[in-house]
Amino acid sequence: MTSLTINAVPILIAVLCIYAIAYRYYSAFIAAKVLALDDSRITPAHQFNDGNNYAPTNKYVLWGHHFAAISGPGPLIGPVLAAQFGYLPGLIWLVVGVVLGGAVHDFIVLVASMRSGGKSLAEIARREIDRVTGTVATIAILIILIVALAGVGLAVINALAESPWGLFTIAMTIPIALLMGMYMFRWRGGTDRAIKEGTIIGVILLVLAVVFGEVVQNSSFAHYFRYDKTAITLMVAAYGFVASVLPVWLLLAPRDYLSSYMKLGSIAFLAIGIFAVMPTFKMPATTVFVNGGGPIIPGKVFPFVFITIACGAISGFHALISSGTTPKLIDKETHARPIGYGAMLCESIVGVMALIAASSMFPHDYFQINVPVEAFAKIDASLRAMGFDQSNLAALTQAVGETQLAGRTGGAVSLAVGMAQIFSAIPGMSHLMSYWYHFAIMFEALFILTTVDAGTRVARFMMQEILGNVHKKFTRTDWLPGAILASVLAVAPWTYMILKGSIATIWPLFGMANQMLACVALCICTTFLINNGKVRYAWVTILPLSFIAIIEMTAGYQNIANNYWPKQLYLNTGITACLMVGLVIVIAGSIRKWHRVAIKGEPHQPTMMPVTTD
Repeated sequence: MTSLTINAVPILIAVLCIYAIAYRYYSAFIAAKVLALDDSRITPAHQFNDGNNYAPTNKYVLWGHHFAAISGPGPLIGPVLAAQFGYLPGLIWLVVGVVLGGAVHDFIVLVASMRSGGKSLAEIARREIDRVTGTVATIAILIILIVALAGVGLAVINALAESPWGLFTIAMTIPIALLMGMYMFRWRGGTDRAIKEGTIIGVILLVLAVVFGEVVQNSSFAHYFRYDKTAITLMVAAYGFVASVLPVWLLLAPRDYLSSYMKLGSIAFLAIGIFAVMPTFKMPATTVFVNGGGPIIPGKVFPFVFITIACGAISGFHALISSGTTPKLIDKETHARPIGYGAMLCESIVGVMALIAASSMFPHDYFQINVPVEAFAKIDASLRAMGFDQSNLAALTQAVGETQLAGRTGGAVSLAVGMAQIFSAIPGMSHLMSYWYHFAIMFEALFILTTVDAGTRVARFMMQEILGNVHKKFTRTDWLPGAILASVLAVAPWTYMILKGSIATIWPLFGMANQMLACVALCICTTFLINNGKVRYAWVTILPLSFIAIIEMTAGYQNIANNYWPKQLYLNTGITACLMVGLVIVIAGSIRKWHRVAIKGEPHQPTMMPVTTD
């Protein structure tokens, strides 16, 4: 199989232009007409300001925290794995999906939570739809959240295992974040000047951490930062627990804000590299695997490209962030537009560039890295017959300083190789490929870990809401014993899944669960709009909801029938079946509510925060 030589730069420019137009016009339409954002309304950050979980936060700091929290492994790994189908299916889904689906989903969930006092998605479901639907949504969301945290946690653990450089650099972000939090919000009073000063200090220290990470890896101290997967799993679990209990201003917000600079800097540099190097797509627009039988993703392009690429197009996990920490920190309603819609567009850009990096590799190298060694030996001849015969893997392995790249499945390694190739092709950078490879691995790990800490805090809030039905005091997010117990209950399940699972068993389930949560969130968003008199605009959520629901039910059936059950993955089968049943219940309950309010004219108390009188 051969392909035309397609330069990535014009495609990237076109994508950026589409995103700019979507933000300027479509998000403005949603903000003004659909949601009617009004800065005279009191946000939960002001109404419930406790200096801990609720606190008005600078919009740039909060944007950084939100972007860091939503940008996990999905926009990095998903597009890389989907490149199996060719670069075109994933590219189309990333662009169309985020403009009409993902960014709309994040934006409206954020506003719905703000106007519900910063309540969780499950609580909003109970308020906006009914108690039964809310209860089902709660169970589904908890299952999905645990699976999602296991998936992202396993990805970061695989990246950091036996890597002193990566572990040292990421470990240093914690004391740096603590220092920033104290400096900006305790010592300097949270002023704009303090934010700027804290940012400069944090960025300088982060750069030093990256530089000294390489020094540590090549020194006698390396063994202090070299641990196996089990040890790092327990470290990540401990970090998730601590991050969920400490005041958000002290660790979570400044660390995610700091991480966002690392992420944005890396993404910007990757964009510069793409424009400077002008790589071509070596992967064809489509491959024969669009019809199924692929060595990485076994199903057909429909529906599996939509499941493989969740984050970057539309991600239900984002609903947990948009109804978790972020709505409790927003200073003004109008800040929801750049934070909700804008941050999701930026995540999609990450996905597009990850796809470019993966597709710029020789297809033979791409498949050899992402397919287990034994399985690749069986398909090598077939790939060469397709025209995928050019290979540079031996030279790449030596250049990045690794002993073996073949069979390093999961997408992270192939993405790091693709990024390193682009960076090292910049004039004067050719001798730094080993550095760029390990930098990319660390960059991916940093993306993922910021999702773990924010997601764990969201799980803690949900656990406290559930425990509040037993003892009302648990609903107080500032009650330390309740926070500790809820955090333990949130961390323990996903830690267990990581210790007992693998990428092969967790990631496919993560993709399914993620998109099903998006369906649940879009049901709630649609109900929120209808309940608040916006029936004429409900199409903005009904359209993506309908599409994703069809995708999910199709993929769920095919995964059970063709993948999970034949391979005796009974836990995966059971979870998928439960989620599919839960989704049907939520959709049915939502439709009943829409009919009562929109057709029969049943009154509903609008969800609305108070308006200031001054």
